[in-house]
Amino acid sequence: MSKTIVAIIGRPNVGKSTLFNALAGERISIVNDYPGVTRDRIYADVTWLNTQFTLIDTGGIEPDSKDEMLTYMRQQAEIAIDTADVIIFLVDVRQGLVDADSKVADMLRRSNKPIVLVVNKVDNFEKLMPDVYEFYNLGIGDPHPISASSKLGFGDMLDEVVKHFDSASEADTEDDRPRIAIVGKPNVGKSSIVNKLVGENRVIVSNIAGTTRDAIDTPIRRNKKEYVLIDTAGLRRKSKIKEDLERFSIVRTVAAVERADLVVLVIDATEGVTEQDAKIAGIAHDRGKGLIIAVNKWDLVDKDNNSTKEYTKDIKSILSFVPYAEIIFISAETGQRLNRLFEIIEVVIQNQNLRIATGVLNEIMAEATALQQPPSDKGKRLRLYYITQVSVKPPTFVIFVNDKKLMHFSYTRYIENKIREAFGFAGTSLKFFIRERKES
Repeated sequence: MSKTIVAIIGRPNVGKSTLFNALAGERISIVNDYPGVTRDRIYADVTWLNTQFTLIDTGGIEPDSKDEMLTYMRQQAEIAIDTADVIIFLVDVRQGLVDADSKVADMLRRSNKPIVLVVNKVDNFEKLMPDVYEFYNLGIGDPHPISASSKLGFGDMLDEVVKHFDSASEADTEDDRPRIAIVGKPNVGKSSIVNKLVGENRVIVSNIAGTTRDAIDTPIRRNKKEYVLIDTAGLRRKSKIKEDLERFSIVRTVAAVERADLVVLVIDATEGVTEQDAKIAGIAHDRGKGLIIAVNKWDLVDKDNNSTKEYTKDIKSILSFVPYAEIIFISAETGQRLNRLFEIIEVVIQNQNLRIATGVLNEIMAEATALQQPPSDKGKRLRLYYITQVSVKPPTFVIFVNDKKLMHFSYTRYIENKIREAFGFAGTSLKFFIRERKES
């Protein structure tokens, strides 16, 4: 099940980044004492009482500003509002209720999303509570007092936030059709791919807005099986400036990837792999999703006999952290290899759900340790007792050892490679957990 997305929204300089950093447990956002420092949304995974969610930090909203940067930040915040399941609306007790707070509240009310009103900088609850009550005038529920810098009041606030999670994620759990996120930088051809796939098959039922997010879901039938394509390309309308578009895309991408079983990362063949592509691949990898890299606009590239081989080599070099990713060269314009794309999607989905018998896994591990002796340190050698698969999507394994400090990541990778040699697992990451077992 995908993580619920929570966005922190408010005017500039009310303490959004300070709250974000406190909840994320590290300094991810830049914090400064003047408005407008946080210009790009930043996200982090947060856990509260065994409940996980993705938290988005945003630039401040200045509803009436004509300043170019503040307008850009407002656009970002609007995308975060569209993307979020639950909104933390942060206000400042020291500044009190101002006209801009009321305008932001109106904007949030129109989103029809659950809103938790949080009053920041309440460093002394006894003294400042009368000032907190002023925010009832916004008409969006009870204000929850906190101090982000002192980490006061977080428990009650987070309890209120997670109350809204069940209804937000309900729709995701009901639909068991494979969900495929079409992601990538703006203008690489994501919408063209979706339109071509749907147009060829003429099976489009409807374009319905995602139940909890702003990506577009398109049901599609291939080979008597139904899939759902999640297209994130709609964010193109938000801005005219290409550089800004690339900054806009990251949280919409996170939301789409969270909901997907498999990710198709679309790369522009005429540009090559970019830093933005690497970030998106990293998001899919971190979340254990199946990954296909679709190199679009291949019809526009001057080719010789080695072009595909050389391009594949470049992709694998830059995206070396996802060596398992499947690569396909396509053209949305001509339809080249789009039928083959769905064949690969089906293979990756099967690999995401593949289970290997425990006995077979232990045979592979025994052979691997015989071929390459486990590492040792200060006379103590690593012993691998047992391996078993505990889940799928992605396939996840637990290895029991005598001392997990001796299990260097390179040896874990060696075991992974041996499992891949036997079963392939093309297009899917594998996760490993190392557990200690007492020696008898």
